[in-house]
Amino acid sequence: MTIDRQQWLKQMESILEMLNEGMIIGDECGRILFINECMERLLAMPRSELIGNTVEAFYSKEDYEVIQGRMALVKGAGYDRHEFFVPRPDGTRIPVIFSSRVLEAPDGGRFTVITCTDISEQKKAEQSLRDANTQLERWAEDISRDLILATRVQQSLAPQPLYLGRLAVEAYYKPVSTIGGDFGLVVPTSGSQLDLLICDVSGHGISSALLANRIYTETLSLLRDGVEPGEMLCTLNRFMIEEIGIPGFMFTMAVARLDHSGRQLVFAAGGHPPALLISPSGELRQLESCGTVLGVLEDAVPRDRGEEFKLSVGDRLMLYSDGLLEVWNQEDEMLGMEGLEKIVRSAAGLPLHAMREAIIEGVNSYSAGPVHDDITLILLEIR
Repeated sequence: MTIDRQQWLKQMESILEMLNEGMIIGDECGRILFINECMERLLAMPRSELIGNTVEAFYSKEDYEVIQGRMALVKGAGYDRHEFFVPRPDGTRIPVIFSSRVLEAPDGGRFTVITCTDISEQKKAEQSLRDANTQLERWAEDISRDLILATRVQQSLAPQPLYLGRLAVEAYYKPVSTIGGDFGLVVPTSGSQLDLLICDVSGHGISSALLANRIYTETLSLLRDGVEPGEMLCTLNRFMIEEIGIPGFMFTMAVARLDHSGRQLVFAAGGHPPALLISPSGELRQLESCGTVLGVLEDAVPRDRGEEFKLSVGDRLMLYSDGLLEVWNQEDEMLGMEGLEKIVRSAAGLPLHAMREAIIEGVNSYSAGPVHDDITLILLEIR
């Protein structure tokens, strides 16, 4: 080795010693000429045991063959970078990025300079991320199973078609997400009455669906007990405030009770969109709520029986949630009550089931995109 070469190595060593990465210099035969202090710590071995040897001194035969293959790439291309590991005497393996480059000394000799970047923390972070993702996947699977069950339960709350004597009922239900906060009821009660009901809990998703289910259970109990529509709204309002008491949650409800002849209607609603009475000629009459939204104010609705109406053969009653109103077209104009009434009038002459389909189709056609709220619709006809 010439003086120039020795001087060059000394210069290289003084520079590499100051770096915070492990550095190795090897000669043309692969013998180690220099290891800096950082590499010494990385290997957990004294330099004196390594200088003059090849990396075969601390790698297994199989791993050394991998190293030889990578070094062949370095000799051919002059540079190589890959992920591998540095072994320690205690058997642990430190993950590193090997960056190898061939350099030429002033005397024409060739050296390989290897940089070892410790990526242990990165690997720990990656493993933590993999573990977290695995846990998230398990949670997602659990949630998916729960949502499937919740969807089945929610679908059981959808109002069902019914034909009872002179009364015919068609219904439609579609949540904006997998589960929603609407529910509807079509329930024959007391042997001589038919109750129609729609409830709309604020919000969407699981929390709204849970509240809707709770209100549904209380509502069924009140219906079985024959509680009058107006009194039922007061009782549910008090129940929501005293027993549930969740700030920010509220609900609206419309209740219609008919005798089996269909001639007598008792109606009560709290904060709900107006029900529609539809004559055979297509004339519409709005049945307004008697109070404000439920679950917030103790005196949201009056304690009366409800408003009474006389119906005739051919009359139809329409209960619905505000998902049929809060629909926007391409000009960002909401369908609203006026637009919905126009759709209802155009469909009023159709058979009841066709009227239901025409109303839903009319609302969807008006919308510039997907509907953003749960939709529940109940149509009743006196025959």
